[in-house]
Amino acid sequence: MSKKINFTKTTLLSLKPTTSGKRLVVWDTKVQGLQCRITDKGVATFSLYRRLKNGRSVRVTLGKLSDISVEQAREQATLLNAEIAKGKDPTRLRQEKRKEITFQELFDEYLGSYAKAHKKTWAGDEGRYRLYLAKPLGKKKLSDIHRADFVALYNHICRQPSPRNKNQFKIGTANRVLRTAGGIFKWAVRMGYCQESPVRGVTQHPDKSRDRFLQPEEFSRFFEAVQQEQNKDVRDYVLLSLYTGARQGNILSMRWEEISVQQKIWRIPTTKNGEPVVVPLIEEALVLLHSRMNNGSDFVFPANTQKGYMNVPDKGWHKILARAGIKNLRLHDLRRTMGSWQAITGSSLSVIGKSLGHKSQAATAIYARLHLDPVRKSMENATAAMLNAVQQGERPL
Repeated sequence: MSKKINFTKTTLLSLKPTTSGKRLVVWDTKVQGLQCRITDKGVATFSLYRRLKNGRSVRVTLGKLSDISVEQAREQATLLNAEIAKGKDPTRLRQEKRKEITFQELFDEYLGSYAKAHKKTWAGDEGRYRLYLAKPLGKKKLSDIHRADFVALYNHICRQPSPRNKNQFKIGTANRVLRTAGGIFKWAVRMGYCQESPVRGVTQHPDKSRDRFLQPEEFSRFFEAVQQEQNKDVRDYVLLSLYTGARQGNILSMRWEEISVQQKIWRIPTTKNGEPVVVPLIEEALVLLHSRMNNGSDFVFPANTQKGYMNVPDKGWHKILARAGIKNLRLHDLRRTMGSWQAITGSSLSVIGKSLGHKSQAATAIYARLHLDPVRKSMENATAAMLNAVQQGERPL
C-alpha cells in the first residue's frame, strides 16, 4: 500500500500495515520524494526516494520518527533534492561525508601539525577547546558546523557569570574562545579542509579593558605575602613577573640559553606577537635568576610536565592574594603594574612599549631606534618606586 498524505507525527504514529510482516509506505504531499516506511511493529523511518537524471533510482535513509521530527526530515530531503537538481548523486554525497573529518580530528591535526610548532599560546588554545568547544562541536563533521552554531555558543558563554565576580559575565572568555575557533578554521581553510570559516561574521562584544595594577598601599602587604610563600617556584615566578613585565607563557617557558647575565638581557625568541623580544634584566631579576642557576634543566622553571616546565601557579597565586588581603588582581596584572609604574615615574610610551614588547605599526620605527639603557633605567626607576612603597619588611630577593 502506498499513498500520499500530509506528514504529521500524530498521523504517522497512527498508521500500521494491514498485512503482518509487510511495510506500509506513505509519501509526503509537501516535499518531493520524501517517504515514510512503517513496519508492522509501528517503527516509522523517513527516507528520500528519487530517480536520477541517468535513470537510476536511489533511496537515502534520513532517520527514524523517534529520532528526528517531520520538519527535520523535510529539511534534509529538501537539501538532497537541491543536490539532485544539480546532477549529483545523494548516496555518493553520503559516502563522501562519512569520510569527512570531525572538528575533534581537525583540532588534533591543528594542534599537532601547526599550533605546538608555531604558537607560544598553544596551551591556551588546547584549554579553550577542551572547556568550551569539544562537547558541543567535537563530534560534528566540518560541513555540519555553521555560523549559527558559533553564534549560539558565543551567546551561551557570554551569559555565564564570571567565577571571580558574579555580577560580571564571561564576555572576555567568549571572545577568546571565538578567536581560538577562528584561528583553527583559518588554518583549516588554508590547508584545504574546508572552503570557508563558519566563525567568520560572528559579531563579538567589545572586551572591557582592565586597568588594574598594584597600588602604593598594597605593595607592603603584597611583598610580605610573597616572602611568606614556602614554594620557591611560585615565589620566584611571581616576582619575576613583576620585575620583567613579561607575559606568563614567556616566563614559564624561559630557558637559560635565552639569558645573558653579562649583557643583562633576556632574548625571547618567539612572543605572542610572533616576533622576538629583548627584555632588559634589572638587578632584582638577575639576583633572583642567579639563585635558580644550576638546576640541571634547560628551563628556569622546570617541572615534570609534558612541556617540561611548570604550569601557571594559580593556587599559589590565590594564596598570596589571600594572605595579603588583595582582591581582583590577576597574574597578568603584574605585567600591567610594571608598565603603569613606568608611566608614573615619567617614562615615555615608546620606552614602556619597548620594555613590554608591545607591537605597534605606528611605533615600530621608534622602538627600533631605542637603546636598551633608557629602557632598563625606566624599569629600574619603576621597581625602585614600587619597593619604596613598602613600609615594612625586608626588600624581597
